[in-house]
Amino acid sequence: MTGNETGDNGRANPRQRTLKGGKIALNDGYSTIDCTVRNLSATGALLRVTSIIGVPDQFKLVMNDGRSFDCKIAWKRETELGVAFI
Repeated sequence: MTGNETGDNGRANPRQRTLKGGKIALNDGYSTIDCTVRNLSATGALLRVTSIIGVPDQFKLVMNDGRSFDCKIAWKRETELGVAFI
């Protein structure tokens, strides 16, 4: 793992490891991409997806526990997205 995936790394809002299901909602929720929320803070999250293909730069994250967040991609890898809440 690299420094951007887990731990505090000098963040103002340290992320807490988690393993929660969620969906990346597109087109006002008419299209979704399944994801796993791997860590979460007050300002962002690490999402794991099957592929980043088709994921836009901004979207709504809808977690299975009912919470939702407007997000923008901070960084991406083949199957992971670092997002900031907007």
